[in-house]
Amino acid sequence: MNDKLARLINEAGYSHKSFARAVRDTSSEAGTPIGCDHTSVSRWLNGVKPRADAAQVIVTTLSRALGRAVTLADAGLAAAERLPLDLGLSVPQAAEDGIETVSRLWQADLNEASVVLREQVNPAAWNEASLTWLLSPSITPAQVRDGRRVGQSDVQRFQATIGLFTQMDNRFGGGHARHALIQYLSSDAPQLLKGNFNETTGHILFSAVAEATLLAAWMSYDSGLHSLAQRYFIQALSLARAGDDRLLAASILDAMSHQATFMGRFREAANLAQAARQGTRGIATPTLTAHFLAMEARALARLGDARACDRVLSQAVTEFERRNPDNDPEWIRYFDDAELAAEFGHCLRDLGRPVNATQYATQCLGSIDGETYQRSDFFATMVLADAHLAAGDAEQACTVALKALRLGDQLRSSRCLAYVQEFSKRLAPAASSSALRGFQEEAIQFSLWQQIAYQ
Repeated sequence: MNDKLARLINEAGYSHKSFARAVRDTSSEAGTPIGCDHTSVSRWLNGVKPRADAAQVIVTTLSRALGRAVTLADAGLAAAERLPLDLGLSVPQAAEDGIETVSRLWQADLNEASVVLREQVNPAAWNEASLTWLLSPSITPAQVRDGRRVGQSDVQRFQATIGLFTQMDNRFGGGHARHALIQYLSSDAPQLLKGNFNETTGHILFSAVAEATLLAAWMSYDSGLHSLAQRYFIQALSLARAGDDRLLAASILDAMSHQATFMGRFREAANLAQAARQGTRGIATPTLTAHFLAMEARALARLGDARACDRVLSQAVTEFERRNPDNDPEWIRYFDDAELAAEFGHCLRDLGRPVNATQYATQCLGSIDGETYQRSDFFATMVLADAHLAAGDAEQACTVALKALRLGDQLRSSRCLAYVQEFSKRLAPAASSSALRGFQEEAIQFSLWQQIAYQ
């Protein structure tokens, strides 16, 4: 008996007949009609596993009815597939293989497969991915002629939906709606990618799904799921290649660099940022090039290479001063003066220059749109708190940190937690003073401080 499925059907208020009808309607909307009736539902409840496509339609139907993401595992329909340990860690050479790989990765994520959730990052995979792209930046997108017709309006609808997830990620952190994003990608993206489309639509479609998978990578990274995030980054790169979108592909390498720095792999991080710049020489906009340089500078600062970091930051400023936002891809237009100042703040803090770090962190705080980019505002505020602490002003550091904790109270982000943990360690030598005991009493009201206090 499949008790999990029975409970969900009952919770959604379906009878066997009405559930079969809802499943048929969902499959028809997707362009892949599934024939089922109340007898089919009885068989599923008795433990007979439906086909993979039918199982996906079942959970999509339940998700819509219940208003929340329902996975195959939730419905007792997860297949006991043996996943390779390296699933998603290499760039497929053909677009068809890329579709299959990313689809399996989405499903493994929904099934909470330990292979993708609990493994460690593989530094060699970053190097292999960047080399593959540099040597072969594009491939021909797949076309499955027997799939449903896919036009640009379908892609625009998909992009608009991903835009909503992007807004939630920026405001509430990757842990807020990550699962719902993966559910959406798993159910809708394969139908589009396997559809019937012309070359122009194909390029736009693959780029759109690459952006969506990049968002999945960022949200997984922000949730502390680093091996999974690495796999999503690599598959996003594969999809961008199929979309012949070199700028997006380079930005994905740039994002890999960000994760590598966070993971303490500073040399790999610098190499990835350099590869992004090298692979787009002559075609990247100044804004993009400035961002690639900023990511390289972050890695160099963590390495303690002040001379190289200063040189790269100077190059970033030179590029940034040439920018024209109207010429930038939509997804990089957020990178403005405030964001560049935030990057300087990070680098100068890590180089042990607290006075300069304070100046840049203060500069960016007044300019970041905290309503839209609440997490970015949090990061910049914590950098300012760190800088005050390093400059010997613990009380001012605590005042600023409280502002950050207030900003972060709605954020579900492992990265935000890491910033607070780092500040707490730096504060520890002075935290017992009477002047700072009040900070502890106020800080414990906020969720991020509670998480580190009770670890």
